[in-house]
Amino acid sequence: MSLQALIQNMTPEIYHNLRTAVELRKWPNGVRLTEDQVEICMEAVIRYELTHDLPAEQRVGFMEDQCESDKEHTDIIKIMH
Repeated sequence: MSLQALIQNMTPEIYHNLRTAVELRKWPNGVRLTEDQVEICMEAVIRYELTHDLPAEQRVGFMEDQCESDKEHTDIIKIMH
């Protein structure tokens, strides 16, 4: 079975378990993930999100607000002595 077929057949429960494992860097039984496992799980999570058309705000790495430096308007503070 190909990776894409595995991703298409992945259940939401497996997706959430993999996502939690990546976030915590450990499996549900407490065993730490190796760097290779983190990488593979992260790839599976991202591919699942793209394959199942999850809204952007529900995907890994989504940032709700833009960076303060990217805002068009910056408040100026006047310091009085």
